[in-house]
Amino acid sequence: MAAPLSVEVEFGGGAELLFDGIKKHQVTLPGQEEPWDIRNLLVWIKKNLLKERPELFIQGDSVRPGILVLINDADWELLGELDYQLQNQDNILFISTLHGG
Repeated sequence: MAAPLSVEVEFGGGAELLFDGIKKHQVTLPGQEEPWDIRNLLVWIKKNLLKERPELFIQGDSVRPGILVLINDADWELLGELDYQLQNQDNILFISTLHGG
């Protein structure tokens, strides 16, 4: 069984508006059978942090196009995207590149 993890989840570029305007969230993910990965984290975020309009953040089992994801300041595409296994004290930053005009 994987131990609980403490991670920092941040939202920027307007994405924070979907989370009551709160940019930084220090969260403790509960222990579970499988190791925590980004795919599981997105499900947890949707259930526990997302306050409105999930279609602007989630599409299918991933983030919608236009949301940049950085893990410890590195592009998630370099780290395996949804399959990246979270480590204790990781920082996951979601930045919306979609802006109204």
